[in-house]
Amino acid sequence: MLLKGVLLVVQALQLAGALDLPAGSCAFEEGTCAFDSVFAFQPWILNEEGHYIYVDTSFAKQGEKAVLLSSDLQAEEWSCLRLVYQITAAPGSPSHPSQLNLYVRFEDESFDRLLWSAKEPSDSWLIASLDLPNSSKKFKILIEGILGQGNTASIALFEIKMTTGYCIECDFEENHLCGFVNRWNPNVNWFVGGGTIRNSHSVLPQDHTFKNELGHYMYVDSVYVKHFQEVAQLISPMTTAPMSGCLSFYYQLQQGNDNIFSLYTRDVTGLYEEIWKVDNPGNANWNLAEVEFSAPYPMEVIFEVAFNGPKGGYVALDDISFSPVHCQNQTKLPFSAVEASCNFEEDLCNFYQDKEGPGWTRVKVKPNMYRAGDHTTGFGYYLLANTKFTSQPGYIGRLYGPSLPGNLQYCLRFHYAIYGFLKMSDTLAVYIFEENHVVQEKIWSVLESPRGVWMQAEITFKKPMPTKVVFMSLCKSFWDCGLVALDDITIQLGSCWSPERLPPPPGECTFDQDECAFTQEKRNRSSWHRRRGETPTSYTGPKGDHTTGVGYYMYIEASHMVYGQKAHLWSRPLRGVPGKHCLTFFYHMYGAGTGLLNVYLKEEDSEKSLLWRRKGEQSISWLRALIEYSCRQQHQIIFEAIRGASIRSDIAIDDVKFQAGPCTEVEDTTQQSSGYSEDLNAIEY
Repeated sequence: MLLKGVLLVVQALQLAGALDLPAGSCAFEEGTCAFDSVFAFQPWILNEEGHYIYVDTSFAKQGEKAVLLSSDLQAEEWSCLRLVYQITAAPGSPSHPSQLNLYVRFEDESFDRLLWSAKEPSDSWLIASLDLPNSSKKFKILIEGILGQGNTASIALFEIKMTTGYCIECDFEENHLCGFVNRWNPNVNWFVGGGTIRNSHSVLPQDHTFKNELGHYMYVDSVYVKHFQEVAQLISPMTTAPMSGCLSFYYQLQQGNDNIFSLYTRDVTGLYEEIWKVDNPGNANWNLAEVEFSAPYPMEVIFEVAFNGPKGGYVALDDISFSPVHCQNQTKLPFSAVEASCNFEEDLCNFYQDKEGPGWTRVKVKPNMYRAGDHTTGFGYYLLANTKFTSQPGYIGRLYGPSLPGNLQYCLRFHYAIYGFLKMSDTLAVYIFEENHVVQEKIWSVLESPRGVWMQAEITFKKPMPTKVVFMSLCKSFWDCGLVALDDITIQLGSCWSPERLPPPPGECTFDQDECAFTQEKRNRSSWHRRRGETPTSYTGPKGDHTTGVGYYMYIEASHMVYGQKAHLWSRPLRGVPGKHCLTFFYHMYGAGTGLLNVYLKEEDSEKSLLWRRKGEQSISWLRALIEYSCRQQHQIIFEAIRGASIRSDIAIDDVKFQAGPCTEVEDTTQQSSGYSEDLNAIEY
């Protein structure tokens, strides 16, 4: 329950009148604007005195949801969505706290994308600032409140506001200060200056925005400094979408005083980087600063003033803005991580080798007991080192990646498979080379790995100088020179293990954490099972999952079933939308007695229809399936596995993904068995 006393805070925080709020916004003064509670869930209640809506345990139970849905919106320009909210809880630390989630529902997608989530209780109103990149697609905002444990749990929304511009921009004219916060220091802090309420320390005659004494700005003053190196920090909201361009702001410094005014970025791991510092105090008026700013992953901007004594004077700040165009008309393009990635289906992309000879060979093989297919599709290309053409004792094969700019954090992921080595040490290693190739550092090497299984490696690194990633394979001796396979190298900006990363959208499932939103009508020995590693029966089933090699997948255990018995795995209900959908997944059908794997579409109140089928043994490798379909009604996808003639008929699936729009690639069926061409309406077991 919300205390009535918070209404005083609410009135002080009032952001804008309900009448002039832009589309996608609401102040909840007299109603919920164009936002409606979804009938299938608990309603959001409008407070009797206005100002906010809420859901609490006086009329709902723990675990129940209240869902608020906006009307159709469009953001053809970059927009910022701000949410003022409060989560309250009973005294103590409940094991199941309340949770507030915000989703974006695009018109052509059959699932909702989680944009932001919070569950930390607070005794005051909090502000979340979320960047919405420009898009021509229509969308809706969906806000979901889930009540937690305790008889006084509540969730309240004070305002939703969607405005054109970047969340990092601010002129400090509104009470919420655009989500900027001051890091409290007992002696020096950033304060709001200007406006109708004046004090002796707000010494500027006018702000920069309106050029008068009623406008607002932020300032910090040394009048209360007691020690050397006192620091005041003004911290921006965390960016939530990649952005790169020119960050500009206006500042004033009191001349002739000893202070240091700097600008830093800070990522989610707490790593600081200075990107600007005052060289000279400038004139007594407002000075413009322009700073090259790149936020390829979530980060904050911090305006910091450090004083060396009580006579440090003041620093004032106003009108922070951002432009995606580089400062001073620079034409430098931002780094594209896609250019540093490769699946080797067409060529080596931007990778290259030593001039000495081909240490790595691009190959395409038919999967067998001794050699798996590629990782990308199961029947494509990958790189192989230490083949019969290059396996000379002492030979080193080096594969160089493209140049990576310095001072950025990277997440390197790749898949590898090892065949036949007696000792693993340095069989495959990854080095970082500086541009001059003088300094090199090993950042990863294989230790022990199952033979013939595609394994995923993840490495996070950051270097001050431009660098290249180098994959190195070593052939130690004639007797210890097996094969090293490499595929699907990807580079992403940011940490591989960033705590701020949101879970994958509900349209994707790797089964590594759980079964996602998939369900089964019944669960017994003949159902689908979640498993990691090999299946119990020899000569059937995968050796590991497709995602990482050591994760989980779903499969049927044929030894628990009888010939012709079926297991069904149902997706969550998917919203019907116009246009095409693309369903991709990986399947594993290896074993002499393998039965059938069917994929059905089930609409409400209608019979299921067959979308895709495979019959009999397909490959010892994971193979990729692409299914394109259309459905304007709510529907579900059903994976049906049918046990074959013998216990060697385990069937597995992994890495299921639903995407809006048509499939961009046509599935290569040249590696499929003759079972593919059979009549899809053939009689089932």
